[in-house]
Amino acid sequence: MKKTPKIITQKIEQRIEKNALRSLHIKNKLIDFSSNDYLGFSKSATIFEGAHRYLTEHNLQENGATGSRLLSGNHQLYDTVETMLCDFHESEAAIIFNSGYDANIGFFSSVPQRGDVILYDEFIHASIRDGATMSNAKSYKFKHNDISHLEEMLKRFQQDGTIYVVTESVFSMDGDTPDLKAMATLCKAFGAFIIVDEAHAVGVFGASGYGALQQLEIQHEVFARIVTFGKALGCHGAAILGSRELKQYLVNFARSLIYTTALPPHSLATIREAYNAMTNDGERASNIKKLHQNISYFKTQLTLHKLQNTFIESNSAIHSCIIKGTKNVKLIAHKLQEKGFDVKPILAPTVPKGQERLRFCLHAYNSEQEMKDVASLLSTFVQ
Repeated sequence: MKKTPKIITQKIEQRIEKNALRSLHIKNKLIDFSSNDYLGFSKSATIFEGAHRYLTEHNLQENGATGSRLLSGNHQLYDTVETMLCDFHESEAAIIFNSGYDANIGFFSSVPQRGDVILYDEFIHASIRDGATMSNAKSYKFKHNDISHLEEMLKRFQQDGTIYVVTESVFSMDGDTPDLKAMATLCKAFGAFIIVDEAHAVGVFGASGYGALQQLEIQHEVFARIVTFGKALGCHGAAILGSRELKQYLVNFARSLIYTTALPPHSLATIREAYNAMTNDGERASNIKKLHQNISYFKTQLTLHKLQNTFIESNSAIHSCIIKGTKNVKLIAHKLQEKGFDVKPILAPTVPKGQERLRFCLHAYNSEQEMKDVASLLSTFVQ
């Protein structure tokens, strides 16, 4: 076996020295405060059995897609599910990608052209940054959720090519939300095209979990929306929502769609059943209401234990407690885990140095006692 290049060894050693080396761990049985399974759909027997039943009834008992969507992999469920997404999210068209990462890579590497400008929130997801890096357009960041700074940037580049502005409706590491109405209005005034990643909003906001943009009734003011199925919907995949022309363009130019094997029928059937669970099943749909009750209860516990000032303000399912220093935040996470709570530390470079944190993800299935106990325990470590 060939020796490992020296630079690889050096980079691993640097991570070890900073106490920031990542490693893979088998899923544990602790009380869940870390997963994105906000509604508990990943464990739903109803969704699992419904997907199996649908595949059997429609003679789609296949283990794989057999090829890319442009070759042999575009099985009939794609059209069924994409039509469902259009109806549910009030979109002219929808196109499914294998993951949210693939969707963002495909969009940002192909849609903005040479001479165009991408303006992105400084805390935007890594997949969007990576897609922008692969683009021929120039990209610049604006201060987090800062409408005034975004306006300055729009004025600066308004004489350039097409401007694309991208944000998230819920930021994955902070759990906060920008003023989406103000941002949409500002982009319209400058003729800029706004793109919103709704990964952590779908299944959480709106009576049926349709996301923050539809809750605000501004979905038609947005050029493109990215919705993902691996968070609250508990399955896998993602979609870009937009115009028919955008879909046609992505089919022809988005390399992460063109050059990958398509999702198998089972993945599409599961997405279909998860959406049905949000809308048609009263018991499952009530999980959204229960999730928001838990969010309110958790915030009450933070105030009770005088922790609110250590947390970033959030009305989403994501609540982050800032604990500076890699060693410190890892130690507190370990202590919480020893007491049975699965709370993960988020370290630099995922977040800026000095902004290390414990990231609490709330779920419809967390009990009030669990939230009360974890907040009480946390207060003994951070005060």
